[in-house]
Amino acid sequence: MSRKTIVITGASDGIGAAGARQLVADGHDVVVVGRSADKTRALAEELHVPFHLADFAELEQVRTLAAALRSEHARIDVLVNNAGGIFGDRARTADGFEKTLQVNHLAPFLLTNLLLDTLLDSHATVVNTSSIAARLFGRIDLDDLGNERRYSSNKAYGDAKLANVLFTKGLHRRFHADGLSAAAFHPGVVRTNFAADTTSLMRFVYRTPLARVFGFIGPEAGAAPISQFAEGEPGVDWTSGEYYEKGVVARTNPQAADPALAAGLWERSAAMVGLASSGR
Repeated sequence: MSRKTIVITGASDGIGAAGARQLVADGHDVVVVGRSADKTRALAEELHVPFHLADFAELEQVRTLAAALRSEHARIDVLVNNAGGIFGDRARTADGFEKTLQVNHLAPFLLTNLLLDTLLDSHATVVNTSSIAARLFGRIDLDDLGNERRYSSNKAYGDAKLANVLFTKGLHRRFHADGLSAAAFHPGVVRTNFAADTTSLMRFVYRTPLARVFGFIGPEAGAAPISQFAEGEPGVDWTSGEYYEKGVVARTNPQAADPALAAGLWERSAAMVGLASSGR
């Protein structure tokens, strides 16, 4: 297996940290990105890998992160867009967007596009951490991406995770012929700090002993798909443009199969973050 340069966002904790440990153990060059300075630095020191700090609630930090990654890495073989979360009451970021949408979708959309030339030159893989919430709660309205009319923390999160799947399909349609591959996956119901900042009922399940009662898996098991996509060969070990659960292609929200919606979401997202709609 060839040695790869792998960038993982949301790597300070949970499946991001577990995935970084697995991939370093397998001999890859891993770059960890996190919001928490203490946690991200501690993981980087543990693994002896470089790290970057970025809060995805501020798009300028995403732009700074992209510039640093482009400067320091001539090659990026895998980008794992893992940062995200479910939050509480509706809140706007300093950029003016609903926080759940920005942190889970707009920020990784921007980061990926800003790194696109490097990713294409590297014939890279982009891995997007999605969720079963896309199927359970997602219903995207391109005219109300910020859920100003029908906000709930669950719907905002489901929409954002559905956007991750649509972004995966958009990357595949636009750039697979140029050598880029992409996949989205649900890591399973994992015992992590997920849902720590939300008023959603998910907090009650994740942050109490119910997590063990319901058979939640550990971060190492949840991170296994990251290694599957990072180390596997697209077209041989997995299929680009698809959504996965438990290691296999799975059904998700019916909206994920709508190419017009995927194209429309790309155009709206590009306009929101100030990118040309072509993605370049």
